Parts: sequence; C-alpha cells; structure tokens
Amino acid sequence: MNSQEAHGRTGRRHRAPRLVAAMGALALAFTGAAATPLNPAPAEARAQAAEDKQVLTVAVAQSVDSLSPFLAGRLVSTSIHRLMYEYLLNYDPETNEPVPAFATKWEASEDKLTWTYTIRDDSKWSDGKPATAEDAAWTLGKMMSDDAAATANGSFVGNFESVSAPSKDQLVIKLKKPQATMTALDIPIVPKHIWEKVTDFSKFNNDQKFPIVGNGPFVLTDYKVDQYVKLEPNKDFWRGAPKFDELVFKYYKDGDAAVAALKKGEVSFVPNLTPAQADDLKTAENIKVNDAPGRRFFALAVNPGAKAKDGAKLGDGHESLLDQRVRNALFKAVDRDAIIDKVFQGHAVKGEGYIPPRYDTYFWKPAPDQELTYDIDAANKLLDEAGLKKKDGKRVDEDGKPIVYRVLCHATDPNDKAIGQYLEEWWGQLGIGMDLQCSDNVSDPWLAGTYDLAFDGWSVNPDPDFVLSIHTCDALPATKEDVGATDNFICDKKYDELYKEQLAEYDPAKRADLVKQMQSHLYDLGYMNVMAYPNAVEAYRSDQIKSITTMPTEAGNIYGQDGYWSWWSAEPVAADGASSEDSGSTGVIIGIVAGVVVLVAVGAFLAMRRRSTADERE
Repeated sequence: MNSQEAHGRTGRRHRAPRLVAAMGALALAFTGAAATPLNPAPAEARAQAAEDKQVLTVAVAQSVDSLSPFLAGRLVSTSIHRLMYEYLLNYDPETNEPVPAFATKWEASEDKLTWTYTIRDDSKWSDGKPATAEDAAWTLGKMMSDDAAATANGSFVGNFESVSAPSKDQLVIKLKKPQATMTALDIPIVPKHIWEKVTDFSKFNNDQKFPIVGNGPFVLTDYKVDQYVKLEPNKDFWRGAPKFDELVFKYYKDGDAAVAALKKGEVSFVPNLTPAQADDLKTAENIKVNDAPGRRFFALAVNPGAKAKDGAKLGDGHESLLDQRVRNALFKAVDRDAIIDKVFQGHAVKGEGYIPPRYDTYFWKPAPDQELTYDIDAANKLLDEAGLKKKDGKRVDEDGKPIVYRVLCHATDPNDKAIGQYLEEWWGQLGIGMDLQCSDNVSDPWLAGTYDLAFDGWSVNPDPDFVLSIHTCDALPATKEDVGATDNFICDKKYDELYKEQLAEYDPAKRADLVKQMQSHLYDLGYMNVMAYPNAVEAYRSDQIKSITTMPTEAGNIYGQDGYWSWWSAEPVAADGASSEDSGSTGVIIGIVAGVVVLVAVGAFLAMRRRSTADERE
C-alpha cells in the first residue's frame, strides 16, 4: 500500500506518452552535484568491509517482499530489481523520455499493433552467458501464460497477442489493440536459462542461491532476512561499471536510530526524513540534505466492499462506507492544509488528484464546485442525508451501535500516526469514532479486507499506467484465496472503460485528457482520497559520496528513482578526501553505489507480498 514505488507496482504510478522513434544507443553521462568533503569518514564506516572497500550503505525502513521480479511490489524490492536486471527501455533522468537499455531502438508498424525492439549485442548475464532477445521473449511470454508470473506486472502484457524472438537481437510483440505504454514497459528481463527451471512462480522468491544471475549494473551477492541485501558492481555492465565496491541498504525500524547512524558515519544515506530530522541534519557536519518534489502521493483508501473477481466477499468492511456521501463526508472533514503545515511542516504539497504535480502532463485538480474542501458542517449534512443518525452525539449504524472505523496504520511511519490523531479529532466532530490500528504488518488485514480505511501511497512512474491499472476490475484476485494486483479492491465500470481508452490512445493530448477524466471519476467515487504529495527529503554523507545523480537532475530525488541513475552514478570520496578516480579531464561522473540493505523480515510468503504504507511500488 503505498510503491508499483512503484513499482509500484509503486507503482506504481506524470509524463507525456512517447512518440514512436527509431533510436540508436545513447551514451549517457551525468555530472552529479559535487559536495566538498571536509573530513575523512569515521573509522567505523571505513571499516565496514575488508580490504578498504568503498561501501555505500543505505538505511531503509521497508522489508523486501520478494526478490522475484514476478512477485515484488514494494519500492525497496523493485528498486533492487532495477539494479539487478535490465528493462527494455529506461527513462532519461532529466526529461523522463525513453532511452535505450536492453533495447537499443524500437519501432511500431503503421497500425501500431506490431512493435519491434532491437536488442543490444553487448549485454551478457553475470554468469557469462549472452543476454539476448530470447530472454526477453521468454520473460514476457511466461507472464502471459502463467498467472503467478503475472502477479507484479501482469497489466503490461494483458493486451499482448504474441511475443517472439526471430533472432538473438530482435524482439517482436504483437498486440490485440494499440497500447500506449510500449515505451514504458517497466518489466525486469530475466535470464531464461535460470528461470525456466522454476516450477512454481507463486512460491519461488529468488533468495536461496547467490550470486543471483542478472545483467544490470549490480549483482546481488547475498541476502539475509532482517539483516541485509548485498550487491556488488557488474564489471561488464555495458553502460560502464559502478565505482563503489558494495551497496548497503540497512534496515532501521526506528527513523531516529537511522539518523544517528548517519551522523556517526555508520550509514551513507537515509531517505524519508521527518521535518525535524531534516532540520537537525542541515547543520550536521559532512551531511547534505536533499529536499525535492517527490513522485509519491499520500492518501486514505476506503474499503469499497472488498470482493474477488468471482464475486466472493472478502473481509468485513463497514457497510456505511458503501455510500458515496459517507465517503465524501469523511474527506470533507480532513483539513489538508493543516496536514501540510503541521505534519509535513511544508515539506509536501496539498493533495488533489491521483497523479503528483511533478508529472504536469497528467496532473489534475478538481474544479472549485467539485473539490471536497474542509467543511465540518457540510460533512455533517452529508452524513445526515445518508441516514447516519446520531445518538448521544455519536453516529450509529442500523443496529444502533456507534460507528467506529478501523484505520490501518503503518507502525514505522510517523506520518500515519500523526495524521491519525488529527483524523480522530476531526471525525469526532461528525460523531464518528476511529480505531487507529498501527502495525508492522498491515498487509494481512489489507489483503483479507478486514479494514475500513487505510493509509495508502504509491510512487508514480513517468507513465501513469501502472498506478491506474491497480484500480481496475482485472486487478482483483481471481478468488478470495488468491492474491491480485489490486490496491484496495476498487471495481468500477466507468473507470475501467476510461482505463482501456487511455491505454489504446497514442495521441499525447487525448491520452492526457482521458487520464484526467479517470482521476476526476476516482476523486468523486471517494475510495481514494489523496491528502498530500510528500517531498523527497533525504540526506547523505558528503565525506563518503562525492556526487550522485538526482531524478530529475534539477531538483529531483535520489532514492526510489525510475531507473538506476543515483546508485549507478554515485562517486565515492577516497580515504584521503579526493575523488576515487580522477574524472576532471572528462567532466563526467560515472560511478555506482555498493551497499547492504538490511530489511524487516516478513515471515510467511504471503506476508512478504503485501504492501507497506511507508514505501511502495514505483
């Protein structure tokens, strides 16, 4: 619940649709924002690895749900997969336009139903075998034929008629109807010779044999639940090898502990800072704070009467929430300006539509007469109209029992808790009670449908298709025993029709208009109420990281990018305070981060596939 990031699936979720173009391979070089190192890093940070390795350690507060790219949905997991495996195309960190990755060029037939990708001839798997179009065809074909393999990214291939590899350097995808996302297929391509041995894609988590074979800028060399994910540079990566020797994402359940570790030099980078933490770090020695517009939204998700595709009811969502007037009343009793000022303390933008303003092509805001502005009196009137009577100042259900909504809250997210306290006060003025249920595991009750509302958020990709797809009827689980790709069980006929229209629309302006219509309808339904677009507030040690690429390159984020640019470009500071490699003659910084990511254990496999409200799919 909360990345597709997003990767999110996340997204999830922007950007203008791409025009079809035949492009040659681009040589990308990025000059990071150089930081002046003041002192060498503390001894404990320098001694993290043997033989004086340059190690970049990232503190994270989210567990890996799966190391299988066919199953993973959380932002930390999909971010790792972007380092391990190539996608057909990548996004330019400055423009968000498609650039070559595993494919060097792409073109569509006149009717837009056949897409041909030229696969590069200089990519190979980390075990030495060549990476070819056959690997891409097998990956996509497996998602088409195996429902379990389609768990994470199935929406991308649902419209595919066939996939083939006529030669080692040519991939051909035939569509049932035009599809506007063909230059934004955020799918990791895996090695066929490894994955064809998997018998059950619903259970294989890709976390038993190391190093894991991939062709991305990093190779995952080790993983310990509750301890770390360790990656090292792929020396044969076609775009150039990283400069850090190892990458560390270390799990900290307590954000203040992560900040303390950053100050001591025990970690190199900390994302998702609170305003107080950011203010504290701005004056800390050898630490640089990055505060930029984010690619995420922070929302309240309402249980719409959770059901599976076969009609089987899931969970026990409160019946009163099936009334749109009740849902809209609850949001009219949310003071979004107060949330921005008091909770985010200005490090966010007031929420409106489903797509963050960072993606101006698709950004939508309600008309003045449509907007659910903060108005307690109007909210009470809506509840009266919905027939929710008051008894002793409390709203009651048909049985005369006081209405108390269960709100899922992530225990590690201070924003959830803080906003929850405000909601309790605001909704109290409506006569509505609230049970704030904060837990390390919000996934099980969410997927079981045993909630009334929940804090939700996704990272949105340059192309918004994924975060739009998770609210379609097709994303629902097939049966109550299955796990679908849905975010919170929304299934609406009009929304689905608009989704199909935008997916088939190649005209950028027309598609953008359809996406805005979808957001308008989703807003009116009241199942997804966006409260804020949080900034990306993060910090790193300037005596360990000399430079690193943000996305976008001007005022962008570092953690959770649509690509591998930050960690691939990161340049370490040598022990003597100089750059680890003299790049002054070229003016180009081409590096990579190495690190260990320590993550929360999830226990059972299904729990590992659940969402987390703190960070999600891109």
